[in-house]
Amino acid sequence: MGYDDVISMLGDFGRYQKRIYFLLCLPAILCAFHKLGNVFLIAEPPSRCKLPYELANASYHINDTEMEKWYSFNKTRDKSFHSCLINAPNSTIPQPCDEYIYDLKAYGYTAVIDWNLTCDKAYLIAIGNSLFMFGVMFGSIAFGELSDRWGRKNTFFLSLVMQVVFGVVASVAPEFWTFTIARAVVGATTSGVFLVAYVIGLEMVGSSKRMIAGTVCQIFFSVGYMLTAVFAIYIPNWRSLQFALTIPGLVFLTYWWLIPESARWLISNNRLEEAKKNIQVAAKCNKVQIPDKTLDELLRPSSDSPRKVAGEKQPNILDIFKYPRLRKRSLIIFFDWFANNITYYGLSWNTNNLGGNPYLNFVISGAVEIPAYAFLIFTLNRWGRKNIMSGCMITAGTALLLTMIVPQDLQWLNITLAMIGKLAITASYGAVYVFSTEQFPTVVRNAGLGAGSMCARVGSVTAPYVNIMTHIWKPLPLLIFGALAFIGGLMSLTLPETLNRKLPESFEEGESFGKRTKEAASTLEGVKLETIANNQGNGVESELLKLKPDDV
Repeated sequence: MGYDDVISMLGDFGRYQKRIYFLLCLPAILCAFHKLGNVFLIAEPPSRCKLPYELANASYHINDTEMEKWYSFNKTRDKSFHSCLINAPNSTIPQPCDEYIYDLKAYGYTAVIDWNLTCDKAYLIAIGNSLFMFGVMFGSIAFGELSDRWGRKNTFFLSLVMQVVFGVVASVAPEFWTFTIARAVVGATTSGVFLVAYVIGLEMVGSSKRMIAGTVCQIFFSVGYMLTAVFAIYIPNWRSLQFALTIPGLVFLTYWWLIPESARWLISNNRLEEAKKNIQVAAKCNKVQIPDKTLDELLRPSSDSPRKVAGEKQPNILDIFKYPRLRKRSLIIFFDWFANNITYYGLSWNTNNLGGNPYLNFVISGAVEIPAYAFLIFTLNRWGRKNIMSGCMITAGTALLLTMIVPQDLQWLNITLAMIGKLAITASYGAVYVFSTEQFPTVVRNAGLGAGSMCARVGSVTAPYVNIMTHIWKPLPLLIFGALAFIGGLMSLTLPETLNRKLPESFEEGESFGKRTKEAASTLEGVKLETIANNQGNGVESELLKLKPDDV
């Protein structure tokens, strides 16, 4: 007995759950504002060295005669000029400049203009984005742990208050490092706001609706993705934009009176009376009746629940490396997390470098995520996890690698290929959550998912440094993202399919998972004998001998 039995009586996705779930999806829009805001807050507009006779508010555009007099040109097909060098009057060698003139029509007045984050300081843009994602990584660990200890609801509101406070601090920051640290804290709070709201939502939904519920929540994030560009179009000053992206968070403070604590969390912490009150409110809204006696019986802890044996060594993620096939599969999964994350965020932040209208590119980049998630809803349980994830990663990699041969004057084709890559990698990113969860044995499933998520954060922290390679060669970031996605897709073809399969419970089952029956039986028998030999006298052999080939 447990909360899942209560859900079956309440209804998997009744009126009460739908109302609370919708409210919990809305903060995903706010988190998208913060996660994607840097694309416009610290966008690097076209710039050139300020000429000796010019005023600080001079126009970026000057006539060809002055251009040829003061600037040297790159010997490339586009004949662009060296924007970081100027022909000094008393020198035959172009010199670095101290002041710059920016094209304000590109992105308005950004933080790059405010603090001259261009030329030899352009690397600070990558550092700013990287530290933001480091904050996201730290927040997923810290707020995840806090939500398990302190409660989902309390953690959500703590994160929300911190997000608003540090978002405002970032908007008034006097220099780059204050801005960057404040934004990193905001990044950490996106994990507390989005992930905790996501967990509360899924914990009140029945198992038959969890895949759809999880995917729809991501669609709300995509809506916020697109709205970020709308804010940026109409608010050209970065300080006002940062403030405008932050202040809607105040609306969600009203959730204190609207959103209940997770009943699952209350039950797991033995706060049964509070859980019962929440369940009774839900039952009343769903127009079902659950007698108190029935509810007490359903929530009573099972007498055969597994108990931790004193002195017994608990499995951990490092144990997977003791098993060759399990080790190989796990390393592929970890690489897939890395490749998906670096490609997803790399493409999301790279729209400014694709050519054409950066705002339109950004909106399209967010819009293609919606059909990607819809594709998952209709195919993930039909075509198989491996087919979807591998196919999407190979498609994304192929599309991005093809940008290498696109002529520079065909910007529309370059943008189209990048958007195909974005659509495919979004679908793959959604599939990797389900696929990787089902690959790990039950004894380390949560730890395996956590390790995969950590590899993903390494990818998002690295993505800004790849994007800055446009200063070396414009197509280079897309080629790196494409190569990683393509390689990950090919390697994933070697993984076993998990759709409609009994998932592995132990390490031994995990080692044999995906093999043919005879081969699996042989492997399992070998693992049994080895384990028995290593555990003589511990009573382990009797349990292992209960396993049969059919169990794998």
